[in-house]
Amino acid sequence: MIDLGQLGDVVLSLPALSAIRDRFPNSRISIIVGKSCAEIVRIAGLFDEVIEIDRVGLRRGSKIVSSFKLVKFALDVRRRRFDLVIDLHSLPETNILGFLSGAGSRLFANRESRSIDILSNFQPRPPKEDKTVHVSEYYLSTLKPLGIEGRSDGFLLQPRPSDADHVRAIFNTLGLGGKIKIGIIPGAGHPSRRWPLENFSRLALELQNDRRISAIFFLGPEEEPECEEVISRIAPGSAVMRGLTIGQLIAGLSMVETIVGNDTGPMHIGAAAGVSAVVIQNSYSPPRYLPLAKHLTSVSETEIRDIRVEQVQSAVMRMLESLSLLNTESAAMEAK
Repeated sequence: MIDLGQLGDVVLSLPALSAIRDRFPNSRISIIVGKSCAEIVRIAGLFDEVIEIDRVGLRRGSKIVSSFKLVKFALDVRRRRFDLVIDLHSLPETNILGFLSGAGSRLFANRESRSIDILSNFQPRPPKEDKTVHVSEYYLSTLKPLGIEGRSDGFLLQPRPSDADHVRAIFNTLGLGGKIKIGIIPGAGHPSRRWPLENFSRLALELQNDRRISAIFFLGPEEEPECEEVISRIAPGSAVMRGLTIGQLIAGLSMVETIVGNDTGPMHIGAAAGVSAVVIQNSYSPPRYLPLAKHLTSVSETEIRDIRVEQVQSAVMRMLESLSLLNTESAAMEAK
């Protein structure tokens, strides 16, 4: 398997990866993923071997050194003597890697504008990319030549017991036991997808006016360079989780009732961990990339900065009510 997408892409490919394991239960299956995504697929537990490649390091390093490392990597892959290579994302560089693997059968996703079709030899070809369907459905459609059919209903990421114990201890120290926990994810890979931090802070304050609710900010690598400044601007009384491993992040997000945040990798992780989600995004963001949450609400405007705090707060409260986490009886008891 070649799965060199971003964090969210890899999470959305998990249903297809699970279908491959179901189709070939007795085969030895390896997966090539980016370094930042390796822990996700390890925790998913679908593969016999996880092969990491540091795509960011290769892009940022000198061209000569990076080229040498890529040749060495391709030779290492070739030595494994794979029989079948599946490339879900089908980029030119991943198609070339699949070809250089020496595998006798090569099944590449059929992306007209990006794939190098001549390097794929599996028959019949998968259907052409349909950009009207969710990307998880598209990944599954790529596998039709293998006799894999069906719709994507998500994949549940189970936290490791050690990670769950670690996060549970932190929650207990912060006094979060018994509270309705709202996970807030303020980061995003690109500024155009970031709702202002001040809005997240105001949202946390408004939500915590209901004393049954506690807001927990999950800070990731995007916020690390300015982490202290971010923390200083977060709503008083909010909990802050930072410096978590991927495994601990999965555990932490699985323990909240709802997550709310920008369209970014951790939102997909939370959805895969079984949590309901309120996504804040531009109205022109393709719906085919939304997280695979069982309960999902999207709040959008043409520009993300135009989304009002009241809109998001209302969406979160409706989500909690739909999950039967807020009711008149508990509100009356709280008032007493």
